[in-house]
Amino acid sequence: MDKRDYYEVLGVAKTATADEIKKAYRKLAMQYHPDRNPGNKEAEEKFKEAAEAYAVLSDSDKRARYDQFGHEGLHGAAPGGFDTSDLSSIFEHFGSMFGDILGGGFRGFGGGGGARKAVRRGSDIRINVKLTLEEVATGCTKKLKIPKQVVCEHCGGSGAKDKSSITQCPTCHGQGYVMQQQRSMFGIIQQTVPCPNCHGQGEIIKDKCPKCGGTGTVKGEEIVSVSIPAGVEDGMTLRERGKGNAAPNGGVNGDLHVVIHVEEHPVFERNGNHLYLNYFISFPQACLGTEAEIPLLSGKAKVKIPAGTQSGQMIRLRGKGLPDLNYNQRGDLIVNLNIWTPKNLTREEKELINQLNQSPNFNPKPDKKEKSFFARLRQFLEN
Repeated sequence: MDKRDYYEVLGVAKTATADEIKKAYRKLAMQYHPDRNPGNKEAEEKFKEAAEAYAVLSDSDKRARYDQFGHEGLHGAAPGGFDTSDLSSIFEHFGSMFGDILGGGFRGFGGGGGARKAVRRGSDIRINVKLTLEEVATGCTKKLKIPKQVVCEHCGGSGAKDKSSITQCPTCHGQGYVMQQQRSMFGIIQQTVPCPNCHGQGEIIKDKCPKCGGTGTVKGEEIVSVSIPAGVEDGMTLRERGKGNAAPNGGVNGDLHVVIHVEEHPVFERNGNHLYLNYFISFPQACLGTEAEIPLLSGKAKVKIPAGTQSGQMIRLRGKGLPDLNYNQRGDLIVNLNIWTPKNLTREEKELINQLNQSPNFNPKPDKKEKSFFARLRQFLEN
């Protein structure tokens, strides 16, 4: 089933401010919160849908990418950097907001089972990848060697010397969170907060792992295969969930951000999904007409150039440009024809040119109706 528009999900206009988006999400979170709708699957799905929409629209970079490319611009990855299909992940990511809007009457970190232990998240990694225009045209898979924090094999990521070194936190009794009361003008507000003793883990490590020093991670590297779709643009960022740094003490891995850099092409210039090519023909070919082999990103195309072709005349090859990232269509190749003028003529060639110059046909007679270069270019782009 197709995803709904994120603005439609939150019930805001595309011009909505950050405060308006946050207010709309808070309203939906209260309406569809699982603690207010126990056992209601439809409310739970709407709760998840609202969290996904807010995760994108509350982030200026993701919002800009979504506005330009739609859902496909997020490349199928979790748009908020967390699993928006999992309630516990949503509560962990937006826990402080739920505690604020729901107060003590609701469990801000998930319903039905009391407070949940905090899940630490590894840091994200950002890496640059260079692509040729040919790779942009077809899409490709890049194998990247990523230096990163990986799970310590000695302790399995727990950070403890052995199992007996891990004990239950005496402050929260293994819950990870404690109840906190606060007086306000509306009375006493009660909410759950991370345990200050174990920082939400519910456990205390007595003896740390000698290899990782108790962090649960060590320096290492990983080979990551990144699938890059056809039609990506320079500066675009792809997200690979869970491919970032490992989290301390067995948490959730961070994400890998792959920043695309498209190299300049020696022949073609790019404008969106269109390609531009300067192609030179000789003076005799322009006069008499010819059949030319126009280079493409892959292969060549035979094109008839009519007699009397003027320098700056353009030919449009439909569908010979780059694929669109969001739609099943391709841009065009626009060929700008230039007449090549030789610089070093022999005596015989000069005599022939002088003879031709005596003919009235070789005197310039520009067509007043002929459109300018920019007018022709606009026409090409509009058609």
